[in-house]
Amino acid sequence: MAIRARRCALLALQACVSVVLALASTASAGAPDLSGAVLLSDERTFTRWAHAEQSAPIRKLPRPNSPQITRVHHATEDGFPEVYLLLRRWTDPEARTWLQVRIPMRPNGRTGWVEAWALGPEHLVKTRLVVDRRHLSAALYRSGRRIWRSPIGIGKRHTPTPGGRFWIRERIKPEDPSGSYGPWAFGTSAYSSLSDWPGGGVIGIHGTNQPGLIPGRPSHGCIRVPNRAIRRLARLMPIGTPVWIR
Repeated sequence: MAIRARRCALLALQACVSVVLALASTASAGAPDLSGAVLLSDERTFTRWAHAEQSAPIRKLPRPNSPQITRVHHATEDGFPEVYLLLRRWTDPEARTWLQVRIPMRPNGRTGWVEAWALGPEHLVKTRLVVDRRHLSAALYRSGRRIWRSPIGIGKRHTPTPGGRFWIRERIKPEDPSGSYGPWAFGTSAYSSLSDWPGGGVIGIHGTNQPGLIPGRPSHGCIRVPNRAIRRLARLMPIGTPVWIR
């Protein structure tokens, strides 16, 4: 009886292994070979981005039947044209061209694939903004060379500025340059549970009417920059600039 029980257990184990291998084989066969994909952005020295042209599904993989993550939308929360950062381009065996994009949504850091016809012309930037939360400073690079630096204010410990790879989606000139957002403000693709940005949630980079709090942690997540520095940054940093928050 013991031998028979062991034999049955072995057969059951072999059956389970066969099922697992079959599922793995199916998944592997369904995953497209992206070795021929063209790099569109290294997010350091060159980055491409595009506005939305048409609403379309953004999918997990570059396949029409791949699960949908979200849809392309035309406007940001503030009504500005939405900006999608482009990572790779790939053409499938049916001659459909796909673009891998960073998606402005919660949770932060999502990427997906959308058919190229859904997005408009590609734009190229060579800038990158690096935010150093530990040292309360930020630096802008162009083609790998630093061209701007400033002390900053970031989120309080219980309302932190999130870390990750983001980008500039909006460029705003407030009506009152002496107000809480200073003379310039930039909307990013970063989200938190709360921020200084109207409506909450979106992380902004903006000037301030409380320069004495910089450097420091005075905000609900937004990145505050002295007004003199934000004016210079506005001359140097275009829409689509990657923002690395460390």
